Amino acid sequence: MSGRAVGRSGGRQERFEDQIAPQLDLMPTLPAAERSTASLPILDQRNRGTTFIELPVRSVLNTPATTHMGFWSINPYVGCEFGCTYCYARDTHRWVMERAGRRTDGQADGRSGSLIDPTARPPARLSAWEAFEKEILVKSEVAEVLARTLDPARLAGHSLVIGTATDPYQPAERRFRLTRRILEVLRSYHGLSIGIITKSALITRDLDLLQALSKHNEVTVNISLATADARLARRLELRSPVPAVRLRALRRLTDGGIHAGLIVAPIVPGVTDDWAGLARLLEAAKEAGARYVVGSALRLGPAARHRFLPFLEHEFPELAERYRRHYAGKDHVSQSYQEALSRRLRLLQQAYDFPVDEGMRRRQQLEGRSPQKDASALEEQAVLL
Repeated sequence: MSGRAVGRSGGRQERFEDQIAPQLDLMPTLPAAERSTASLPILDQRNRGTTFIELPVRSVLNTPATTHMGFWSINPYVGCEFGCTYCYARDTHRWVMERAGRRTDGQADGRSGSLIDPTARPPARLSAWEAFEKEILVKSEVAEVLARTLDPARLAGHSLVIGTATDPYQPAERRFRLTRRILEVLRSYHGLSIGIITKSALITRDLDLLQALSKHNEVTVNISLATADARLARRLELRSPVPAVRLRALRRLTDGGIHAGLIVAPIVPGVTDDWAGLARLLEAAKEAGARYVVGSALRLGPAARHRFLPFLEHEFPELAERYRRHYAGKDHVSQSYQEALSRRLRLLQQAYDFPVDEGMRRRQQLEGRSPQKDASALEEQAVLL
C-alpha cells in the first residue's frame, strides 16, 4: 500500500491545545568537564577536527539498576561524531571525564600508550556538547574486559543491548573495530538476547559475525531512522548516513537472514510526526524487508535541550514557544500526545502489515518499560503542537 493511499484513509490534522506551563530555560548552563582529557593517551586525530582518546576501563557492562532500563547495555565509545541535534546522551562524556579526572588525579595512569604532545590538541576548550562530538573516548580494552566479566547468569533473562549512549558503528569503528571485537567475544556464548542500535551501514561489514551469533542466540538489529526525507534528516542529524544508505543496509541484513527492523526514534513533534511522512518511512522500511517498525517520541532531557532548543529556534522558530510550554518541567511528551502517536503508529503498522505486538515488545525492550495503552476514543492528532 502506498503512503498516499494510507494518507487518505488516515484521518485529519487536529490542533494541539496550548498548555499553560512555566517557560523553559532555552539554554541551560551545562559546565564543561572539570578535568582536561590531556591526561589520557591520544590514539588518533583527523583533519575534520575529531580526536580519538583512549579511555581505560575496569568494567563495561551497565546493569538495569544503574541505567533504570529493562536491559543490560554496553557502549564501546563515549561520544559520537554523528552530531544528532536531539541526542540525549551528551552528558555521558562530561560524566566520564569527571570520573577519569578523579581517578587519575590529572596524571597519566601508567597504561600502555604514550601521550601525544598536548600542543597537538585543539587549542580551544570545547563545550560539553562539542566535546561529545569531537573528542571520542575509545574503550580500547572493551572486548577483553567483557570476556573477563560477562556472566550470562547475571543477565537473568534480560537483553544485552549494544549502542544505547553512542553509535557502535560510528566512524571510529572503522579504525578501532571495538564493536566487532565485542561480537567476537559474544560468539562463544549460547542463549543470549543481543540487540544492536545503529544509524550506520558499517554494520553490514559484520554480517558474518551476526549470522554466526544468530545460530545460538537471539540477535536483533535496530536501524535508527527518523525520516525518509534526506534534506530533513541532514538538518536533524548533521553527519549521519543519509536515509537511503541506512535502508540499503537494512535490506542487506534482512537478506542475510538477520532479524532486523526500523526504530523510528525520535519522532520529533511537529517535524517528523505527520501522517504522510511516517507513511513514507514505513513504506520504505517494508521495501527494505524490515521485520518490524517501532517508534517513540522525542525525549528532551537537560543535555538534549541545551543543543536542540537553540537548533529549533533557528530551523523551526514557529515551534519553539510551543515546545517550551509542552516540555516545561518534564522530559517526555504529554500522555495525550503519546496516546495519539501510538494510535497513529499502530494504524500504519497495520496498513503496511507490520506486527503490532512485536513493535510494542521491541519498544518495551528498548525503553525498559511497558508502553502506555492507547485510548481508542482519543481523537488522533496529526502533529503535536
